[in-house]
Amino acid sequence: MGLDIQHTQFTADDYQRFGERLERNLERLRQTLAVPGFGEGAGSLGAELELYIVDRQGRPALLNTELQAAAGDPQLTLELNRYNLEYNLTPVAAAGDPLRALEQEILHKLRELRRLAAERDARIVPIGILPTLQLQDFGPSCLTGKQRFAALVEQLIARRGRQFRIDINGRHPLQLEMDDITLEGANTSFQVHHRVDPRHFADTFNAMQAVTPLAVAIAGNSPTLFGHCLWQETRIPLFKQSIDTRLPDRYSWNEPARVNFGQGWVRREAAELFVEAVRLYRPLLPVCAEALAASDDPPQPPQLPELQLHQSTVWLWNRPVYDATGGGHLRIEMRSLPAGPTAADMVANAAFLIGMAEGLRPNINSWLPALPFNFAEHNFYRAAQYGLDARLVWPRDRQCACEEQPAAAIIAAMLPVARRGLVAIGIDEAAISHYLSIIERRLANGQTGARWQLARLAQSGADTRPGTADLQAMLEAYMERSIGNDPVAEWPL
Repeated sequence: MGLDIQHTQFTADDYQRFGERLERNLERLRQTLAVPGFGEGAGSLGAELELYIVDRQGRPALLNTELQAAAGDPQLTLELNRYNLEYNLTPVAAAGDPLRALEQEILHKLRELRRLAAERDARIVPIGILPTLQLQDFGPSCLTGKQRFAALVEQLIARRGRQFRIDINGRHPLQLEMDDITLEGANTSFQVHHRVDPRHFADTFNAMQAVTPLAVAIAGNSPTLFGHCLWQETRIPLFKQSIDTRLPDRYSWNEPARVNFGQGWVRREAAELFVEAVRLYRPLLPVCAEALAASDDPPQPPQLPELQLHQSTVWLWNRPVYDATGGGHLRIEMRSLPAGPTAADMVANAAFLIGMAEGLRPNINSWLPALPFNFAEHNFYRAAQYGLDARLVWPRDRQCACEEQPAAAIIAAMLPVARRGLVAIGIDEAAISHYLSIIERRLANGQTGARWQLARLAQSGADTRPGTADLQAMLEAYMERSIGNDPVAEWPL
């Protein structure tokens, strides 16, 4: 999203000019969204898949620029740390069997990238957090040599100073301090994009927020960091804390965390979320694009580059996206799902999340009064912490007050809702049954990626933290099964 960056230092004039551009962007966005028919049309799905590069010992391999150059694929982009890459997958129409197309593209891209990595004695892993990471894998030496990343690091450190504090509870609690933000690169995700009709954006976004905790609970794949067994989705607290610029002062006002679940339900329209991002968060990268033409002939949706750049530095778990291409449209970017374990699992997670949101959307306004926003936020973090063992606050029906219920029971009850939602957006019945059956088997077997990793580590018999050899052995078994693309619910221990 946004512009490339050519420098890392900015002046007060840069921030003032950028702020003025943001306001102009917001006004043009409001005007564009008010144009009758804007963004209407066929829905689509897309995704970004973040990956690890590892050597023969399962340790991070600093090869991302080399592999990108060898691939010569414009869809393959660099990530913050030198052992991470990201594929921007091809958007597909949300009708017929887009899910199978998405899975097949993932498999094709991974095969080619694995071939290139093998030529360099390396391997590719889709996993939420690499279990073999060590503290020495972070810091300036691991940062990808791209000005945008250098500028982002510089500005976040300038806001916070040093000492980004990590404090995550779990079986083996972890507390440490980092001098920079490169620990953010430990998190790899499968970020799904869903094009939404602007007329239904607020309802769809609210429904997506409400059901995201359920998808996180069933999709967990990030249970360890530095040998500490932590949350089922350790990515969630780690990402938030690793780039948290807020200084701990109970007597001072602080802007909300730049990584967060949101500030409340959307009241009327998508523009609220874009305005909120501008009003609540100070710009990090105040780089203005060349001046855009005041009007086009024929009129075209504006690019809004400053707004897109600013949005790329506010990391909501569900983020609104404005895109001027193809006549212009709005998307919801779902950022909470982890990478891995397999292509089949990732697409099933996306299908379940989108299906639940679309199935709930028609009734969302009569349903939301039973789920205040702070309860939804509570659910998000408890689902990340405990996975299928979480107890979440959920309405039993539209007339009933909220009460705590087991996450697994809520997920089972929402499977028909997900099926209804996928039918509503035009997905073939056979595809729906195939991908939702992956979720059903995971639920029935009680085996997510996170649970499989922890159970595999427990086979060592150690009551203390797993050692290096245990983590490497688990990762080897994980990679072998991941390549086979059998859903994680079926993996043996």
